[in-house]
Amino acid sequence: MYKQKSKTKNRRLSPRNYAVNSQSNSKVKLFNLAIKRLSPSWQACLPLACLIVLAWGYAAVAQTPAAGPTTAELKVALDTLWVAIAAFLVFFMNAGFCMLETGFCRQKNAVNVLSKNLIVFALSSIAFWLIGFALMFGDGNDFIGLSGFFLGGADNSPTTGDNYKGIFGAISWAGVPLAAKFLFQLVFAGTAATIVSGAVAERIKFVSFLIFSLLLVGILYPITGHWIWGTGWLADRGFWDFAGCTVVHSVGGWAALMGAAFLGPRLGRYQDRQVVAMPGHNMSIATLGCLILWLGWFGFNPGSVMAADPSAISHIAVTTNMSGAAGGIAATITAWLYLGKPDLSMIINGILAGLVGVTASCAYIGIPASLLIGFIAGVLVVFSVTFFDKLGIDDPVGATSVHLVCGIWGTLAVGLWAVGPGVYSWYGDALGPAKGLFAGGGFGQFGAQLLGVISVGGFTVLLSSIFWLALKATLGIRVSKEEELEGLDIGEHGMEAYSGFVKEGDATGFSGEQSSMGKF
Repeated sequence: MYKQKSKTKNRRLSPRNYAVNSQSNSKVKLFNLAIKRLSPSWQACLPLACLIVLAWGYAAVAQTPAAGPTTAELKVALDTLWVAIAAFLVFFMNAGFCMLETGFCRQKNAVNVLSKNLIVFALSSIAFWLIGFALMFGDGNDFIGLSGFFLGGADNSPTTGDNYKGIFGAISWAGVPLAAKFLFQLVFAGTAATIVSGAVAERIKFVSFLIFSLLLVGILYPITGHWIWGTGWLADRGFWDFAGCTVVHSVGGWAALMGAAFLGPRLGRYQDRQVVAMPGHNMSIATLGCLILWLGWFGFNPGSVMAADPSAISHIAVTTNMSGAAGGIAATITAWLYLGKPDLSMIINGILAGLVGVTASCAYIGIPASLLIGFIAGVLVVFSVTFFDKLGIDDPVGATSVHLVCGIWGTLAVGLWAVGPGVYSWYGDALGPAKGLFAGGGFGQFGAQLLGVISVGGFTVLLSSIFWLALKATLGIRVSKEEELEGLDIGEHGMEAYSGFVKEGDATGFSGEQSSMGKF
């Protein structure tokens, strides 16, 4: 019975097997035929190709897999990436300053304002590389750095702490390459110089502004920065400024104030002891500039951690944003009540005031404190603008009110609301400011902050006054009356920003050019 079943099964399977074997044989024949059709040289290459493939396969199997990056190497890579992105955001703030200042100024000076904001970063890059970074972060004494010019000298970054061997010990806490440290600090230096541009707009000689910018970024800014961020004498006395309320904004604000004072007001600005309005020509691009600056601040403040610390970055971004929002709301309300209308220029400056005000303390305070700091800054900026006008200090964009006044306020706010060391994970018990007055810490930290405001302010006023007076006595710092009336675009640059459009002839009206609707 079994033999019968087996024979039946073999008879059933044999046709299928025959078909499969026939198909395989035909494929082999086709393959052989294809090889025979090849030229003799190609036929000789086939065995050699097989040997090469076999050798590569053996080498791939026999080779020991390469070790991947270590955790420390990955951390350096992530930290460097974050620092670079933050630097790019701060660099983009130059576009914000361009738009803001141009919109706040009259159209006949638009090219001049744009030119100053554009070239100032190029000059800052060279000056800071030549001497600025060395004076600020190079090893030296408590007053000034004395090594590291041209970004040269011993350095084994990104090594940190006791393992660091180099001449930039003041910034050895940042675990990123030296080039990343330089790039991030460079964009801060460029910001300080750009602050001056707005306060002296519409009447300064282009060449005098360029020279002053070189002196500011190459000498003045790095020296005061060394006192604070370069482990200088103010840092030794417990002064803290996380992202630059004093180092960047107040220094730029003091220099801008002295420039506006030595230049004098624009023609027609003050008549019969009354302030004559000279409204900006394009509030649309001014608003765009404000939004760009707001975005850039998320690199300015969180980037100052100089590490991809998720807790620190997110906390600082929130306190920064909340302060800017509170400043905008406060300035809107204050302008509405004080001036009678919710002035757009005040809203813009209120947002910037809140962002400036929290820059020193953003890593050391909670969210409620950031709201209070921003709100007070928004109120201050409105009254500050009118105060400087009463003094006869003509600042077309309100740079002194935003950066100087609110920079001072933000510096002092550290001494009022700092939560003290050990509260947040990004600085330990031995780091960060002491508790502020409203956090139960007394006046100790507030006193250190006040010392920093007075000393940096006094030195900046002295040195910037020397620079301005020297330029005034040699090259002159103000354009002629004719150039100012005609506009600096023509007098200084020989071109117009809005060729073909109706131009303003003076501060009070139009030039009388024809338009499609008739003569103004």
